[in-house]
Amino acid sequence: MTTSLSRRSLLGRLLAGATGALATMAFGRHDMPLQGAMPAVPPDPTKVPGGPTSVLGARSAFESPERILFATASKTPLQDLHGTVTPSDLHYERHHGGVPGIDPERYTLLVHGMVERPTVFTLADLKRFPAVTRTHFLECSGNFTPNAPENITPQELCGMTSQTEWTGVPLATLFREIGADPAATWFLAEGEDAAVLARSIPVSKAWDDAMIAYAQNGEALRPCNGYPARLLLPGWEGNTNVKWLRRIELASEPFMTREETSKYTEALKNGTARQFSFVIDARSIITNPCYPERVQPGWIEFRGLAWSGRGRIATVDVSVDEGATWQRATLETPVQTKAHTRFRYLWRWDGREATVLSRATDETGYVQPTVRELVEARGPGAGPYHLNPITGWRLKPDGRVLFRTEPWA
Repeated sequence: MTTSLSRRSLLGRLLAGATGALATMAFGRHDMPLQGAMPAVPPDPTKVPGGPTSVLGARSAFESPERILFATASKTPLQDLHGTVTPSDLHYERHHGGVPGIDPERYTLLVHGMVERPTVFTLADLKRFPAVTRTHFLECSGNFTPNAPENITPQELCGMTSQTEWTGVPLATLFREIGADPAATWFLAEGEDAAVLARSIPVSKAWDDAMIAYAQNGEALRPCNGYPARLLLPGWEGNTNVKWLRRIELASEPFMTREETSKYTEALKNGTARQFSFVIDARSIITNPCYPERVQPGWIEFRGLAWSGRGRIATVDVSVDEGATWQRATLETPVQTKAHTRFRYLWRWDGREATVLSRATDETGYVQPTVRELVEARGPGAGPYHLNPITGWRLKPDGRVLFRTEPWA
């Protein structure tokens, strides 16, 4: 089918840089003309030819999931996703000096300090090492909104967590290649962004499961997630997973950088603080139903995500009576280590007001705490890091689903 284009139409398409995307959008809209408004009722797709192939696939015009944007971060729409892998373009982001543009042909990674052979690796060098592919979540350590209002979505509450299938080279492989000194107990990971973000990391994590990732979900890293290469520390707070990685220095003690002294150190009660609290504790969130949905009396399947930086999720329990009693939810397999796990719980709602909560337990026996337990352990002024309280939703008699508000202090 041939469609004539005016000069203005053609110019608009060129400026958008999306000839293929527009063709795919047309396919998503049942081969409607590229010009003009979409009719109220699309034509029968069995009666008209579909759109052509395209160099890049695009979502249907009827689907529009988006991240929420902030000056230095964005949040994943947890309530709009299925399964456990986050589409690359919806993965949350957090940066301290903007997203740098780095030419992969000029990219280098220096590894030096307490090593036998200080080495500069190019991206091509990294890709020549035997690769591994693993699925893990990332989460910002500040991923919670205390004193949240009723009209908040999972994305707004804790959308700074996402999951990716990562591909790269184990950091242990590089350490063996350069002859890491057995006396080295810490290494500095430094990024090539405007903030030159740097964190001290125990060398033991490198020998465990750390990796230099250069791909996510089958493609190169997205720029906002560290292109062309980043450090990945499965299960550890997002800030330690340094993006745009340019330098690793091995040493016998931590470097005490700005990011681990003035930042990412947690104030506790009695004038104390904790530092190097790397591991993300077990957590869960019911993602459906949630605000601003409405539900009807009858069978409702509650669905959500659970995760832990300590390992695998062992169980998720659900309460429909403000935590007085708990029932076991079903975990969807495979349940992977340091990864998002889907859970579901089927319940028959009678139409009366009710509160539904979820509570995760990981394989180490760690149980997701309540707000009261967190405040008692850390003090009312604790935060904003590593807050993982039990949360839930209130079902109103008129079908509204509202966040279960709970004062932090």
